[in-house]
Amino acid sequence: MSFNSFSFILIFLPLVVILWYTLSAMKKWKIADYMLIASSIILYGLFSFKFVIILLLSAFITYEISRLIITSRDKKILLVFGIITNIGLLGYFKYTNFFLENISIVTGRKIDSLAIVLPVGISFYIFSHIAFLVDTYREIVDNYSDPGEKVSAKSVTFTEYLLYITYFPKIIQGPIALPGEMISQFRDKEKRILKSENIAKGMQLFVIGLSKKVLLGDNLAKIADYGFLYTYYMDTITGILVLVAYSFQLYFDFSGYCDMAEGVSYMLGITLPQNFNSPYKALSVRNLWQRWHMTLTRFFVRYVYIPLGGSRKGKLRTALNVLIIFILSGFWHGAGWTYLCWGLIMGIMVVFDDLGIMATKTDIKKSYLLREKPLIVIPEFLGKILTYIMFLISLVFFRSKNMTYAIQYFKQLCFFTWPGFLYKTASVLSISENYLIRQAVNLVNKSLETPVYIASFAILMIVSAFVMTRDNARELVFGEKIGKGYTFLLVILFVWSFISLSQVSTFIYFNF
Repeated sequence: MSFNSFSFILIFLPLVVILWYTLSAMKKWKIADYMLIASSIILYGLFSFKFVIILLLSAFITYEISRLIITSRDKKILLVFGIITNIGLLGYFKYTNFFLENISIVTGRKIDSLAIVLPVGISFYIFSHIAFLVDTYREIVDNYSDPGEKVSAKSVTFTEYLLYITYFPKIIQGPIALPGEMISQFRDKEKRILKSENIAKGMQLFVIGLSKKVLLGDNLAKIADYGFLYTYYMDTITGILVLVAYSFQLYFDFSGYCDMAEGVSYMLGITLPQNFNSPYKALSVRNLWQRWHMTLTRFFVRYVYIPLGGSRKGKLRTALNVLIIFILSGFWHGAGWTYLCWGLIMGIMVVFDDLGIMATKTDIKKSYLLREKPLIVIPEFLGKILTYIMFLISLVFFRSKNMTYAIQYFKQLCFFTWPGFLYKTASVLSISENYLIRQAVNLVNKSLETPVYIASFAILMIVSAFVMTRDNARELVFGEKIGKGYTFLLVILFVWSFISLSQVSTFIYFNF
């Protein structure tokens, strides 16, 4: 069951919110925890009962290893074992067929792929397991804990850990929350008091996210999916527009989910860590990754980059560490050479930013964004444009189904052609929003239907670009006092989105 479904909005979410606050008001704290765990497992189990078994088994094993780390002498061996166990589980489901395929190519012997189904959300909860193991080890061995954490790993019960792992607003698609920042909130009885402000702000976040996903992301997906499917037939202009449409789709799909997840959690009185902060406003690629999938970046910095030495062992080692975490990030997103190339490109761009060759005036004012004094200072608007273009180019690898298609896509972009494929691409926007116009045009002249599709495409792109340059959902909801006009707009967006749910699609990050 997805957040953007009738059953979730009309049944599941209201029921869970009512039970959570009712049980909490009765001071049935444990029962409320069990209810939330059971609800999360039921929601997750609707994808597949087998996925639930894998989830619960991995949670139980990880928790038991963490207890052994606390009591045993061989703490480092147990930590390594726990990490390898979790990485091995993720590797089996996500990367087995990738390695078999490449072994087959190298050896020249045909190896059949295995019938492996990737459990939904496994990439997210495996990283949560690893975070808990490492934090437990650091607390016991190094007497280390993050300043923001209020929970000792020793004191975490299995029920609390299971609630942290299965918590339904984050299990399917993140964010990758740290154990301390979530468990401390589950323990806080003040968080369980029903507050109208939490419900109101949570609903606002949810509606904004839902409208991003359903009204913009899903319609942009039609353009992107068609364009990348017919890469070999695309002309240059269509190729550029399809790539821009995909970048918009990715933005609204992921930011929409993040807003919905934060909204749902906020209705329950729990604050999720921010995971998305207007990345297309970034002044550099390095700044973009401080804004996009922020909790994934935080995970790699905290558990990979810093242990590798971070920026403490010279420029060359720092550059290598940056490349390592971005290659891992690319491989985390998907089992394919295209994802590895995308991660490598992103890493190279961040290393370039770190060299201090070029920066904006804003970067200089915020010195913490820079590691070196820049040689060239450019205007802020130019920094945003260049950053977006670099990210846009990298998305050719991120979206193409294999390297052959990615190379072909670049050929279509570099060698100008105009066979008129834009008309066919725009025609996929046969949507309910332009239905009446299309019917009216058909009565006059059926050939005029094509301009309707082109106009729909143009309007969709313009509206998308406009929304991305405005305040994001968090800034809107937690900013100025809400007026009548804003409330009316939210109602319109919700009704419009709700009506459009019949043609709903899954979120992109479900695949990761």
